[in-house]
Amino acid sequence: MGKVTGFMEFGRIEEAHLEPKERIKNYREFTITLADDQARQQGARCMDCGIPFCNNACPVGNLIPDFNDQVYHGMDEEALEKIHATNNFPEFTGRVCPALCEPACSLGLIREPVGIRSIERFIIEKGWENGWVIPQPAAHKTGRKVAVVGSGPAGLAAAQQLVRAGHEVTVFEKNDRIGGLLRYGIPDFKLEKQVIDRRLEQMKAEGVVFRTGVLVGKTVPSSIQNMATETVDPDVLKQEFDAVILACGAEQPRELDVPGADLQGVCFAMEYLCAQNKRDAGEKSRNRLDAAGKRVVIIGGGDTGSDCVGVANRQKAASILQFDRNARLPDHVDKSMVWPYWPKQFRTSSSQEEGCDREFGIMTKRIEGKRGKVEKIIVCRVEQVGRTYVEIPGSEYEIPADMVILAMGFSGPAAPVLDAFGVEKDMAGNALAKPEGDMRFMTSVDKVFAAGDVRRGQSLVVWALHEGRECAEAVDRFLTEKEL
Repeated sequence: MGKVTGFMEFGRIEEAHLEPKERIKNYREFTITLADDQARQQGARCMDCGIPFCNNACPVGNLIPDFNDQVYHGMDEEALEKIHATNNFPEFTGRVCPALCEPACSLGLIREPVGIRSIERFIIEKGWENGWVIPQPAAHKTGRKVAVVGSGPAGLAAAQQLVRAGHEVTVFEKNDRIGGLLRYGIPDFKLEKQVIDRRLEQMKAEGVVFRTGVLVGKTVPSSIQNMATETVDPDVLKQEFDAVILACGAEQPRELDVPGADLQGVCFAMEYLCAQNKRDAGEKSRNRLDAAGKRVVIIGGGDTGSDCVGVANRQKAASILQFDRNARLPDHVDKSMVWPYWPKQFRTSSSQEEGCDREFGIMTKRIEGKRGKVEKIIVCRVEQVGRTYVEIPGSEYEIPADMVILAMGFSGPAAPVLDAFGVEKDMAGNALAKPEGDMRFMTSVDKVFAAGDVRRGQSLVVWALHEGRECAEAVDRFLTEKEL
């Protein structure tokens, strides 16, 4: 543990942020990593609680009490080694993970929980600053070849684990740069892209081969971003590689099935976010989606919708309204009733803090416009009855809009990709893979595995990392047994 009386002596230290009026002037990260003394004090707050519920709540199983104690004692390099034992990319989770571990912190029952995510970010940034993050190439090569389809967090985690086990790993990405939704779905103000690039350099030095602009399959739905300039047939991959991992995500956006959803000015959140991320990278985007001077309405109350709020603010939208069909959550919850699970309570994201209106219990009935362009949305208030949403009589009204962003989540992976491999799907359309046993993560097709959102459905970056690591272990076992 940290200091024996630390949890009584010290309060929680939040990472500092630039003020909203300053940070919306650009797309740079605005969160400031803890200073050494702040991190030591935060680590000192970790209690000797006996059972580390924080560890159990973390999908990758981070050894949280251990690295908290090491940070408190100034053992930062040892803390880095400890966190890398369970998490390939703490620089990603230290920025974009919702920190499922923190509501599970025992201290949180009586005071503010330990700032675990801020300590995680401190550790990895200290590692990069001091040159402790170095390539770890395998001492011996197996001669086995693995193809990874998709370069999001699941694919990257699987690739790094397998190349360190001595296998030859090639990652195929249909877009022009590596990173998946880390690259194109998360705005720079939450995750600057040099954070990805420095890790990719390590992976290249370890032997991972990255091939961009390559579509594995034949076709993808038009609603999914595709920058491929060449195509590889799945049968070719199965012939040339000893194992294939599908880690292509669940990027099929959930569509809005109402009249007028095809009007000009209506777009998917990923189209909007990708267009801005490409501009931030100095690239030209086919989609000139810009909220400048427009009345923006964002349909969907989740994190993706919040990211769109942040981008629209930086583009100087005239107004921003984000609405959700679900009822507003309570401001406070009884911790004794929900701990150590994630509490369902009202939250305001950093992007929402920068300025937007929010409405709850609202559902879209139709979108209207003139000359093919959106002008307004007709909505109604609803209440949830079981799993359905029932319109409240007489509650219909209209909202003026010049731009409508659909941020309602994702319905699943691109079916044509799974169909091209002949992989069976579950009822939700995800790749059906064995959940346990020796052939865990293997699909219905021999030597074809699936990990991340393509297998479990839309989820968090930290869950994708967990899936990638676990799938890599299964593939390594498969290849090793095959050798024998």
